[in-house]
Amino acid sequence: MDFDWLNIDTVLLDMDGTLLDLHFDSHFWLEYMPSVWARANSVSLEQGKARFQPIFERHAGTLNWYCVDFWSAELGMDVMRYKKELSYKISYRPTAQTFLKHCGRHSKDVRLVTNAHRKVLDLKNEITNINDYFNDTVCSHELDFPKENPKFWHALNRHNAFDPSRTLFIDDNESVLVSAEAHGIKHLYSIAEPDSGRRRTVPSRFPMLEKLD
Repeated sequence: MDFDWLNIDTVLLDMDGTLLDLHFDSHFWLEYMPSVWARANSVSLEQGKARFQPIFERHAGTLNWYCVDFWSAELGMDVMRYKKELSYKISYRPTAQTFLKHCGRHSKDVRLVTNAHRKVLDLKNEITNINDYFNDTVCSHELDFPKENPKFWHALNRHNAFDPSRTLFIDDNESVLVSAEAHGIKHLYSIAEPDSGRRRTVPSRFPMLEKLD
């Protein structure tokens, strides 16, 4: 995929599923934490998963969904403790670091824009040094809205102004891309395989990148 660099001033990049392998997060929430909770409460893994599912459904697409403090209170467990235990699974997607260096050569305004809580970003930065590639790192909690919410993009522009018509944004979340499109961001791309542990089954209506070449 050749990006139209001559007409791009700002690069906005998602983290999980775009630059970093989503497998860490998927495994953590779908397998690891249900297992930890089940053991702590002396119930089966199936019962543990059943405990999580309605919370997932109720809070999907909200700040709570991405907030480790919310989950710690909801489950009565220190979620960050267990993220640190599993942190050996945190890794870049193939060619992501090469792409980040490429972005830095083409734009002076390269930003990480993530729904991840700052505590999670700090942990992942300890493993990957991902912050080194960016002029700015923005966590949606700090702007009071998740990226799925149109108000996020207005808040982001107030935080650090950019021209949507000259902005490249890459994300693996379809709802986030739709919200960015509504804000007028012109150069939008999705990810074909955000999670190395499972195939993506739902296509995107945005161009899907196999690799960040």
